[in-house]
Amino acid sequence: MSTTVTLRFFAAARAATGLDELACVSAGEPTIGELVDGVLPAKGKDPGELARVLGRCAFLVDGVSTQDRSRVVPAGAVVDVMPPFAGG
Repeated sequence: MSTTVTLRFFAAARAATGLDELACVSAGEPTIGELVDGVLPAKGKDPGELARVLGRCAFLVDGVSTQDRSRVVPAGAVVDVMPPFAGG
């Protein structure tokens, strides 16, 4: 059984990935960390910068805040990837 999850990127995460959103398909239920680790940088962007940005992000899973990258994401969920705002 495959699982589809939508990642939505905001602010610096959007700039680093070059994407507003990404549909991720995986076998079983992935964790936030597995999903984020599979994201590639935008063409011409530094992979190290992407890793730095994503390493500082918080997440909303269907509107519920978490920073736990081991959290399992259910099929059909929307995960908002949000870097710190206002220097936070």
